[in-house]
Order: sequence, then structure tokens, then C-alpha cells
Amino acid sequence: MSAFLHQILSGLASGSIYASIALALVMIYQATHHINFAQGEMATLSTYLALVFLGAGFSYWAAFAAALVLSFALGLLIERLLVRPLAQAPVLSQVGLFIGLLLIINSVMGWLFGFSVKAFPSPFPPVIPWLGGWIAPHEAGAMGVTLIVLLLVWAFFRFTPLGLAMRAAALNPQSARLVGIDVGLMLSLGWGLAAAIGAVAGIMIAPIVFLDPNMMAGILLYAFAGALLGGIDNPWGAVAGGLLVGVIEDIAGAYLVGPELKLTLALVLIIAILLVRPAGLFGRRVMSRV
Repeated sequence: MSAFLHQILSGLASGSIYASIALALVMIYQATHHINFAQGEMATLSTYLALVFLGAGFSYWAAFAAALVLSFALGLLIERLLVRPLAQAPVLSQVGLFIGLLLIINSVMGWLFGFSVKAFPSPFPPVIPWLGGWIAPHEAGAMGVTLIVLLLVWAFFRFTPLGLAMRAAALNPQSARLVGIDVGLMLSLGWGLAAAIGAVAGIMIAPIVFLDPNMMAGILLYAFAGALLGGIDNPWGAVAGGLLVGVIEDIAGAYLVGPELKLTLALVLIIAILLVRPAGLFGRRVMSRV
């Protein structure tokens, strides 16, 4: 029983990371109706930036904040310079843009930082007695940080005028323009916020999986499964889906398929969702008359 509880807690810790990336994916999807395949690479680049700040003598949380600010700026620039000019382009052109971003960012990281695996420090102590061994200190801390960030994002979108304007611009840009909202600016801010949320996930997961340019490849797959499970058009459904995928991954890896097939399990889950319930558990079914 204690081992099973440990797997659930560890799964929730991993799931909180997947939930962050899933939320970022859904935010971009709502704005562009495409999946940002470069989301994982953007998060990894942000983690490398945090490592550079740490090497320059910044404290952990100062480096964390600086990396988030630069990630926000990077997301905003990508939307303004690359995504917006292709807004009316064919679908394949936009998909090619996201795949190209993935390859470019991955190659630039390898060129600048090398492809060797690097250790990333944790801000949490190696032992926390009151956790009782149920969960590793960094896993507990990472879960706490990511959940705090998700709650702040929820409060921002729910209670602030800017957050409500961003939601309106993503969901119905035509109506948003009619009431005076600068839709272009809102979409740029949405890209920046999604990049910053992804950066939180990358920095929190790096001490667990170690840092290299391909660090987020598998994590992006789990996050995509979570986004589909919760609903690709429902941000908070995607968060719930990411948490659920984390628990499923840990329990199945420990008791059913073993650690070698956990990534395959995510692929099977994606295919099953697309076949059985494409809208996800909390997504909306859209019907159109033809």
C-alpha cells in the first residue's frame, strides 16, 4: 500500500509538469488552432538560460525569474515575427513553421551548449524529514511550484481585465475587435505567457531528468496526451488531463508495462483518445452543418 501511495504522489508530481506544458499547448492551440511542436524546445532553451544565469552568480530564484522574463519575450517575438505573417497561410505552411522552429531551436541549443548531459541544481533540500519518504523533496517542491503557477494563471484569466481580454481574443477574435480589444497584442501576450509557463516546467523537471537539448521530447508527448485527454480546447481540462496522465504513467510503469514501455503507453493513450473521444473528457464537441 505504501508503494502504491508513493507511485500516486510521484505521478502527481510528474503530472504537474505535464499539466504546465499541456496548458501552454492549449493556449497556443486556441490562438492558432495548431499544436506548437516547438513548445518543448522553447522550455529547454529557457532552462539553459536559467543555467547561464546561475553560472553568472545569480541566486536560484533570481535566475528562475530572469529565465521566465526572457522566455516571455521569446514567445512574444516568435508570434510577432514568425507566426503572425503566416496567419492566413495554408495549414501545411503553419505546421511546417512549428516543425522548423523545433529543429532550429534544438540545433541552436546543441551549437551553443553542446549535446552532452548537464546536471541542473535543485533549490530544495535533499532530505525533508516530514515528507516521510513518500515523495522525493524535489518532486514535492516542483509540484508545489507548478501548482502555484497554475493557480496564478487561473486567477489572472479569471479576475483581471487583461486576462479576460486575452481569453476573448483567443476564443472569438472578431467579437473581441468589435468591443475595442487589440487582438494582435493579446495573442502576442498569450504566446509570451505560454512560453513562460513552459519555462517553469522545464526548470522544474531538469534536476530530475538532467539537461540536454532533447530533454523535453518525451515530456512533450506526455503533455500532448494530457491535453488531448482533458480537451485540447479546454485549458483547465488539459491541466486535469496532465495530472491524470502523470498518475497513469507512474502506476502503469511500476505495475503493468515496466519503465521501458511508458512512452509507448503515452502513444497508445493518444491514439485511444482520438478514436474514442476526440474532444477529450472536458472538451466541447463541435458540430457543423454541411
